[in-house]
Amino acid sequence: MKITTKLWIGVLILAILSPLGLILPHYFKAGGAWGEGNKLSGIWKALLPNYAFKGWGEKGLGALSFAYIVSAIIGIIVVISVALLIGKFLNRKD
Repeated sequence: MKITTKLWIGVLILAILSPLGLILPHYFKAGGAWGEGNKLSGIWKALLPNYAFKGWGEKGLGALSFAYIVSAIIGIIVVISVALLIGKFLNRKD
């Protein structure tokens, strides 16, 4: 198996595991995740607030977990796209 295939499998596994920060505190009655009560949170308005789509917070833990996975995949796509664009820009031949 090629190393890039292993990398993509690892990234996919991490995206699927992204809701653990939501699920584990729920089941252990631990409250919110550490660092989420940030006093600077009003400065930045996220594209997907709370890693979910509007109105999905009331649909339950399963729907919210799915929204976390979709948010992770969107983030991965954005980061890879920006990295490829920067790489293409730096690698261009004048």
